Amino acid sequence: MKTRVALGFDGSTSDDWTAIRAERFDHWAFTPTYGPETRPTIWNPSEWGGSIPRSEVSAAVAELFDRYDVARFYCDPPGWQTEIETWSSQFGADRVVEWATYRTSQMHAALDRFVSDLASGSLTHDACPITATHVANARKLAKPGDKYILGKPNQTQKIDVAMASVLAHEAAADAHASGWGVETTSYAYVF
Repeated sequence: MKTRVALGFDGSTSDDWTAIRAERFDHWAFTPTYGPETRPTIWNPSEWGGSIPRSEVSAAVAELFDRYDVARFYCDPPGWQTEIETWSSQFGADRVVEWATYRTSQMHAALDRFVSDLASGSLTHDACPITATHVANARKLAKPGDKYILGKPNQTQKIDVAMASVLAHEAAADAHASGWGVETTSYAYVF
C-alpha cells in the first residue's frame, strides 16, 4: 500500500530555485527524492548550467505519483503552466491544482496556518537543511488589510523551498477538509 501524501511545488526558470515538498497524513513534511541517484526534489539552477532542468522536474513528478498515493499537488504556476497542465492531464485535475502564491488573501491564510501549525507542533518535518535555510531566509512582507506574504531579503537569499513547504501543507489541510483519511466502507447486498 502506498503512503498517501500531499505535494507542494514552487517553480522557477533560471534565477530562483525549484522545489517539491511532501506532507504525509500525520502532518510530517519532508523533501522526497527521485531518480537513480535519489536526488532531493530541490533544483538550484547554478547546479544545472544556469537553468532549471524541466525534464528532471517532470521525471520527479512522475516518480512521486508512482511511488506515493498523491491526494493533492498544489503548484505555483508562473512559468510552469504547460507542465502543470500536462501533470493535471496525466494524474487528474482533482489532484494537480494551480495554486498561485501571488494572491494576498489566500497566501496570507496559508502562511498563517503554516506558522501556527509549526509553532503548535502539529506540523513536524524532516529537518532538511536546504528547507531550513530557505525558511530562515523568508521575511513577512506587509500587505494591506493586516496581511502578509513571504519575500526574500535579497536576491541571493532564496525562499523557494519554504514556499513549496507552505503549498504542501495547504494541500494536505485541504485534503483533510475534504475527507482525506476518512475510512469508507462499501457494502454489497445480495438478494
